[in-house]
Amino acid sequence: MKTVVAGALGECVHVAGVSNFLRLAEAAGWRAIFLGPAVPIDKMLAAAREARADLVGVSYRLTPETGERLLGEFAEAADELRAAGVRFAFAGTPPVAARAEALGFFERVFSGAESDADVLAWLKGQANAAGSETDFPQTAVERIRWKAPFPLIRHHFGLPTMQATLDGIAQIAEARALDVISLGTDQDAQENFFHPERQDPRRKGAGGVPVRSADDYRALYAASRRGNYPLLRTYSGTDDFIRLAELYVETINIAWCAIPLFWFNQMDGRGPWDLEGSIREHQEVMAWYGAHNIPVELNEPHHWGMRDAPDVVCVVSAYLSAWNARAFGVRDYIAQLMFNSPPGLSDQMDLAKMLTMLDLIEPLAGDDFRIWRQTRTGLLSYPLDIDAARAHLAASVYVQMAVRPHIVHVVGHTEADHAATADDVIESCKLARRVIETAVRGAPDMTADPAIQERRAFLAAEAHALLDAIRALAGPGVSDPLSDPATLARAVQVGLLDAPQLKNNRFARGAITTRITSRGGCDAVDADGNPIPERQRIATLFKEQTL
Repeated sequence: MKTVVAGALGECVHVAGVSNFLRLAEAAGWRAIFLGPAVPIDKMLAAAREARADLVGVSYRLTPETGERLLGEFAEAADELRAAGVRFAFAGTPPVAARAEALGFFERVFSGAESDADVLAWLKGQANAAGSETDFPQTAVERIRWKAPFPLIRHHFGLPTMQATLDGIAQIAEARALDVISLGTDQDAQENFFHPERQDPRRKGAGGVPVRSADDYRALYAASRRGNYPLLRTYSGTDDFIRLAELYVETINIAWCAIPLFWFNQMDGRGPWDLEGSIREHQEVMAWYGAHNIPVELNEPHHWGMRDAPDVVCVVSAYLSAWNARAFGVRDYIAQLMFNSPPGLSDQMDLAKMLTMLDLIEPLAGDDFRIWRQTRTGLLSYPLDIDAARAHLAASVYVQMAVRPHIVHVVGHTEADHAATADDVIESCKLARRVIETAVRGAPDMTADPAIQERRAFLAAEAHALLDAIRALAGPGVSDPLSDPATLARAVQVGLLDAPQLKNNRFARGAITTRITSRGGCDAVDADGNPIPERQRIATLFKEQTL
């Protein structure tokens, strides 16, 4: 085990940074020795010799002029140890760090601008100060493991022109703000990439960057090859799924596929397929990515939540997502948990819903089916006031950390007003990163709340009732109703899976009414506003189907 000794030098008594550095060193596998405040030069070097230290950490946070003089004396006295192979690092305020950097003695100088994850990576020997592509894993699973115990940070980005998006990606990568850039492409890129005759020039750039060629994707990827070399991923599209998958692998080394089960089709107006046909197509693209050992995320449950579906339907859709991913050969499954959806949920009941999703899907995990947790803030939950939106982002991410996510999908605090610029992305990720670091140091166990545990048990029982009802819809000879496109489409058509915003939709029933209850959960209710138990709702639907 390697040993690091660290303390505040000379007359400096500020040791909070030293303590944090040593905490991170221990997490990286070092033996850490804390020398305390105001350590004389000779005492610090004697301690390094006695401990046979591999690394000496020096901190100084007072005036730059006195710091420069003191550090010069330290460097001269420590030169023999450095020649013997001992490494030296410095940390201080930016003005003092600049003087320390100019000395040329320290292997690494920290100014306080670095994240805990950056410091930890350096202590693990994973990345040098400048960084090159080989310092940063270029697959999702490798990067998750590399960055632990911190989650990957992901953000959506795509502006209405190629040049603005290229410039923004370069800026974001240079800032080392995140680990994954999710390319937001416009609707024609998602639906009509291989059909220019179907594209409408009047809606170019609507909703994202107007990529129109493989070279456009290659250029976007090239723009990210700097800074901390973030991974790239993008929408799976709404047509020509396999052709797009092949294109993404070849041009942007897609980090993972994200695709729904029931959506991005005629039912929500985002694609050409009918409901049953799109389910079948989505299953095929899952299988393609699984065969190529690329992770798959089913961005499914939040689509129900954003349409005011009851919590139990969201939970069941999460289970169906994981079930189908496993059934079609996905090996690494990214379970997306969108909090604050629908808006108005209490944090208590929101967290209970997410924990129930995990309770149901985690028994599916095994050597051939690994589950990675990804959280995000609700798209529709942000207030328009920018200061309130920043607070909402921070509060939401802190609650999300209770489920120990492997990936935090940051939704920019500008979401209610405009598509995030590069500056917005960087700011939002910095806000989230600070919250994440605070939580990783030690957050209270919110999952132990008795009200959360009660809701968790209730939702699980309701979800099993709904899953049994879906299985009962299957026709003769269907061996696995939960992955059968016809059965799944029928579950929507008859209203087992339903949401208020599906009213007057030819593919769905749209007859359910939901309310945020006094406890803060979203439940199906009757005409008087009273919650309806799931078995009662199911019995009514089945009775209607037989009349």
